[in-house]
Amino acid sequence: MIREIIYKVLIIIIILLPNSAAAAAAADDGAAASYQRAVEQRQTGDLEAAWAALEEAERLGFSAIRVNFEQARLHAVAGDTDEAIAALEAIAASGFTAVGIIEGDPVLGALAGSPGYDALIADMSVKAYPCAHDEAFAAFDFWIGDWDVHDGSGAMQGTNTITRDERGCVLTEKWTSATGGTGMSINFLDRISGEWVQIWNSEGGSQIQIRGGMTDEGMLLVGTLHNVAAGTTFPFRGLWTPLPDGRVRQFFEQSIDGGETWVPWFEGFYTRQ
Repeated sequence: MIREIIYKVLIIIIILLPNSAAAAAAADDGAAASYQRAVEQRQTGDLEAAWAALEEAERLGFSAIRVNFEQARLHAVAGDTDEAIAALEAIAASGFTAVGIIEGDPVLGALAGSPGYDALIADMSVKAYPCAHDEAFAAFDFWIGDWDVHDGSGAMQGTNTITRDERGCVLTEKWTSATGGTGMSINFLDRISGEWVQIWNSEGGSQIQIRGGMTDEGMLLVGTLHNVAAGTTFPFRGLWTPLPDGRVRQFFEQSIDGGETWVPWFEGFYTRQ
């Protein structure tokens, strides 16, 4: 008897499951269709119909963030700036940080210049682009620029371009020597350790991995220099010092006795192009 009851229950579940899945899929399709209808009606200027369609999309469980976005657009088109900003604040409060989507939206971007909108964008930008708003990531900015590099005697050694990329999270170096050789590095603040890191690779197979931070003399990074062709690895360090005349001195040293003594590897003086 019990076995028969369990069997009947299972049969009912099997029958209902496809119907439930189909109902859920239909609801999803209906929500998306209602949302799309709201967008199209806003674009044609029928705001009353757009609101009705958007409310239907929300009732059917359409994405809350996308509904809030469209609410903000509808308020903006209607000239209700405060209501539009309130809808955007609800988006930000949900944890949404892609501020570029708001700024790039042709309807919402028109709110720029209103105090509430500008304040919201500024606040979201801090969360979206933390490196750009953290002074610690600017410690190496004195090296940014397009440079001619000479040695101590004034002989041209090459050119170097250092750019601030990824919204301030990375400095990218692209070097070309006077003889045509090339190399590049990425430089960044390791927020876990608090140290600056440089990872360099050149076409000739020199690999540098050094880390450290600002000292009284400048940015001092220490680690290793590896030569791919020779298979050798030596202690290595670099010091970048901003000079009073606007130049930057770059001084590299290596050790062949495990760091007991150091010998110069390269010295260059950077002059802005």
